[in-house]
Amino acid sequence: QVQHVESGGGLVQAGGSLRLSCAAPGRTFSTMGWFRQAPGKEREFVGSISWNSGNTYYAESVKGRFTISRDNAKNTMYLQMNSLKPEDTAVYYCTSVVAGTTSPFGSWGQGTQVTVSS
Repeated sequence: QVQHVESGGGLVQAGGSLRLSCAAPGRTFSTMGWFRQAPGKEREFVGSISWNSGNTYYAESVKGRFTISRDNAKNTMYLQMNSLKPEDTAVYYCTSVVAGTTSPFGSWGQGTQVTVSS
């Protein structure tokens, strides 16, 4: 199984920005995505990117604030998070996504913690 490694999380004030990275060596799936899990809540879809076309899709809660991109040569995906809100506090994960859906497919890494203070 492909092991994804997330990094870039941290503590930031509301309104600030963070950039997360997801290294996916040996990536084989055409769509990759970001998910997050806040304390006491279920893991939820954040956004995804089609690796070949670069087309992206976002959850309504982050649309206009978050941007997903990828570096084909490095097999790395990024999540640029701007205008962060306390409700964005969560552990963020990346994994493969079933193309055309918001359904994760594959293994989960350890995630990276994002904490937004008010």
